[in-house]
Amino acid sequence: MSVDQGIFVALIFGILALLFGGYLASYVMKQDPGNERMQKISKMVQEGAKAFLKREYTYVSGFVIVIAGLIAIAPFLMAALAPDRPPLELGVRTSICFIIGAFVSALSGYIGMSIATRSNARTAEGARTGGVHGALDVAISGGAVMGMSVVGLSITGLCVLLLIFRKEGIVDPIAINGYAMGASLVALFARSGGGIFTKGADMGADLVGKVEAGIPEDDPRNPGVIADNVGDNVGDVAGLGADLLESYVEAIIASIAIAFSLLITNIITLEQFQALQLIPLLVAAAGIFSSILGVMYVKVSSGKNPQKALMNGTYIAAGLTIILSYIIISKVGVPFQGLFGTFSKMGPFWANLFGIVSGIIVGFTSEYFTSAHYKPVRKLAESSQSGPAITVTGGMAVGMMSTAIPLIVLATAVIFSYKVSGMYGIALASLGMLATTGMIVSVDSYGPVADNAGGIAEMAHLDKSVRAITDNLDAVGNTTAAIGKGFAIGSAAFAALSLTTAFMGSARLVDVQLTEPKVIAGLLIGGMLPFLFCSLLFGAVSKCAFQMIAEVRRQFREIKGLMEGKADPDPTTCVAISTDSAIKGMLLPGTIAILAPVIIGFVLGPSGLAGMLIGALVVGVMLGIQMANSGGAMDNAKKYIEAGNFGGKGSEAHKAAVVGDTVGDPLKDTVGPSINILIKLMAVISLVLAPLFIMQ
Repeated sequence: MSVDQGIFVALIFGILALLFGGYLASYVMKQDPGNERMQKISKMVQEGAKAFLKREYTYVSGFVIVIAGLIAIAPFLMAALAPDRPPLELGVRTSICFIIGAFVSALSGYIGMSIATRSNARTAEGARTGGVHGALDVAISGGAVMGMSVVGLSITGLCVLLLIFRKEGIVDPIAINGYAMGASLVALFARSGGGIFTKGADMGADLVGKVEAGIPEDDPRNPGVIADNVGDNVGDVAGLGADLLESYVEAIIASIAIAFSLLITNIITLEQFQALQLIPLLVAAAGIFSSILGVMYVKVSSGKNPQKALMNGTYIAAGLTIILSYIIISKVGVPFQGLFGTFSKMGPFWANLFGIVSGIIVGFTSEYFTSAHYKPVRKLAESSQSGPAITVTGGMAVGMMSTAIPLIVLATAVIFSYKVSGMYGIALASLGMLATTGMIVSVDSYGPVADNAGGIAEMAHLDKSVRAITDNLDAVGNTTAAIGKGFAIGSAAFAALSLTTAFMGSARLVDVQLTEPKVIAGLLIGGMLPFLFCSLLFGAVSKCAFQMIAEVRRQFREIKGLMEGKADPDPTTCVAISTDSAIKGMLLPGTIAILAPVIIGFVLGPSGLAGMLIGALVVGVMLGIQMANSGGAMDNAKKYIEAGNFGGKGSEAHKAAVVGDTVGDPLKDTVGPSINILIKLMAVISLVLAPLFIMQ
């Protein structure tokens, strides 16, 4: 198979994903949106989410334009400042790819959010008229629009750029690295901004509503509820999609970049490079096909056990991807040389398999430590009888304990992947984790849809049986979200390591000595950055929650008849508070993530920058896992108590668990996921700007 044929195959499957996503969107829109009150509530959520994304994208576009302009003029500036040096490899092509990467990421988030906010009332109505099966069918269809948009737009955009920026079968790696950088930049702002929005609103609504006022979750009297539902979509749908889109793109591009570094150093031939270039594209195409079948399985399977249906769909997608990857690599693969040995043609398959298996182990480790079906969360719920301090310290301990198995698994996968295919194998392992991104995002995005459906059922005063169905789907969504977060952090570790390796190859760093002072300085600074980043995001969530709490209290106090249900709250003010806080809060962390590799690259040089990237990777992966799982454990401990255990709703244990949940929410939905993007964004910026640093 020629390079062009392989790219066209991947392009066809990217378009197929978009067509399938379009079919699902059309299917969702044909479903009954429920009564007038349900439609009114859903409309408010839609408008709030749309307004937030519009403002967020306006600010992000400013960053994109400035950075794209600097990349475009960099060669001219360098020629003027240092005319005796070789021409800089950056330029207009990289700038164009950067803009397209940012646009694709933003567009996929907008499409997914638009359908998710229209699926919520339809899911509630599906639960009312069709039971569990009716609700699950609509919810997974709405979530799958996000999943198909992510893989369809990202692979289509990448294939078009590969076809444009190539010559004699060789792509321009500097140009397509810009595509990954654009996707990563938007992902950082989408994840951090959306996370600040959703958790600030959630904390304010819960602390005042549940703890102080003693009213149920999603009670229509609570003005923070609509903002909370808006946040679910902008943070957990659009933000999550952008997060995994950049990991997906970067895994493919890192594979190509590492193969290119082997080509330019004459370690492999052109024919070998072309084969290694095709493998990640064709594996991604296989993953798209498998994900479509996985989604279809969930839609047609019985709705009596939604968790079984969702997990079986995920298993089908993963299993089929393994089979197809074996066939692809056995046909396309070639033996090739690495820096320290020769690898067989099937080496990339084994690396890909290691990635898939390690992703499953990391994901299910997250499930064990965060699901109410297992001992850690049940013990945490029991300890909540002693007060919120014990809940929080216990939740933090659970998250810290949960880092051990994933880190050992990832370390083992790195070693085995390297043994069978060198650094190229590590990039393929990352892609193995993410080959079924379409299915992973579909299952994960289904959760916020089900959660919103429960809120609408409560606010629209539907029968309690409807809320019981949506709560069941929501509980399943918490489990699938924990597994999705496991895939996200595991793939982030692989992708960041692959990108760092590609950067070292581009910067011509053959040997980095740990005893070198610049490398040690870089390691220390890199290890500090995730903590600084976390602090800024925590502060932003706290400020947002503080303002939200004051506003909810004000409305309870000043709106006459609100608590009696005789007057309506003003949710638009709460949405505005969360929007303003999120926009302000995301700017400084995002700026630091962009500038850190640039400053360190110029001050400490390529070796110091490599140290910084490794330091950020080591600390960031552990922090990301710990925070995600601590938050998930505290959230599900609260839900376990709400199910009637240890006194149930309104008990002292419940109040303690609600406080623990408000601590855990920003851990699992704001800070933890944002760290994944931080380590990848800094690595891809370093890779794009490597030609600039080696000229210092």
